[in-house]
Amino acid sequence: MKEITNKIQEIATRLFNEDQVDVFLAWEQTGEEYRVKPYFARSAADVSNIVFNEYCIHNLSTSLLKFRDGSDRIGLVVKGCDSRGIVRLLEDLQIKRERLYIVGVPCTGMKDPLAAARNQSGFNNKMQTIDIARKCLDCIQPNPVIYDELIGPENPPLLQGERFAKVKEIENMSADERYQYFEDVLSTCIRCYACRQVCVACDCRTCIFDEMKPQWVGRETNVTDNMMYHIVRASHMAGRCIECGECERVCPVNIPLMLINQKLIKDVNDLFGPYEAGMQYVEGAKPALSRYDEKDPDDFL
Repeated sequence: MKEITNKIQEIATRLFNEDQVDVFLAWEQTGEEYRVKPYFARSAADVSNIVFNEYCIHNLSTSLLKFRDGSDRIGLVVKGCDSRGIVRLLEDLQIKRERLYIVGVPCTGMKDPLAAARNQSGFNNKMQTIDIARKCLDCIQPNPVIYDELIGPENPPLLQGERFAKVKEIENMSADERYQYFEDVLSTCIRCYACRQVCVACDCRTCIFDEMKPQWVGRETNVTDNMMYHIVRASHMAGRCIECGECERVCPVNIPLMLINQKLIKDVNDLFGPYEAGMQYVEGAKPALSRYDEKDPDDFL
C-alpha cells in the first residue's frame, strides 16, 4: 500500500506542476489507520497528505457531483467500483470526460472503517476481526474500467459463490412471505437518507423526497412511507446501480439495501441484457431503462 501511496503522490505532484489539474481527489488519514476520509488536494503542497491503505473504501466518484457546475480540472483516484461511478456520471451528463484525469488502482478488497470504529467504540462485547468488507465479497469488477493512468497489475473478481443467491432465496418465497420480510427490514428505517447521499447514481438536483409542493411521499418513519421511499429509490436505480454497495455499508440500521438493487440488476440483465451498469464508457450511451427500442420486450402489456 505504501508503494501505491507514493505513486499516487508522484502522479498528483506531476499533474499540479504541469498545470493539468486544479484539484486532485484521493484520501487522507486523520488518526488511527482506519480513520480515512475523502481528501481534496488543491496544490502540490497538499499532496503529502494523500494516503492509500486498506480502509480507502469510500467511492470518490460521488464527490464529482460537487464540481459539476464548475470548470475545475479534476484528477482523482479510482478503484473498480469508483470507475463504474464515473461512467454513470458521464452517461448522465453530470460531468465532461475532458475535465477528468483518472488514476486507476486495481483493488484487492477494502476493509470497512465503520466496522473498525465499532470495534474501538467499546460497544461490541468482543473485538471482531476486521476482514474484507462484506460488500467487496460481491464485487464483479475490482479493476478500473476507465482511466488515464493505471497503477499496478489487474486483479481477478472478488465475488465469492453465486452472485444472486440471496435474491433467489427471496424469489422462492410466497408473496405473503416476501411482503412480511420487507415489512420487517424496512420498518427499522429512520429515513436519514444516508443511502441517497452516498449514491453516485442519485444525481438529481432536487430529489423527489425533498419536494414539498407537491409532497409526493410522507416523511414519517412508518412502514408505508418507508416502503414507498425504498421502492421509488430502487426503481430509480434500475439499470443504473453500479453495485458499489456504499448505500448498504453506511446504513446505520443495517438494512440489506443491495438485496433490492441486486434484484433489479438481475431483472434488467434478464430483460435487456446481457447488461452491467457502468462497465464501459461509450460516448452517447445510456443505461438500459433510459432509452427506448422497438424490439424491447412488452410481455407485461
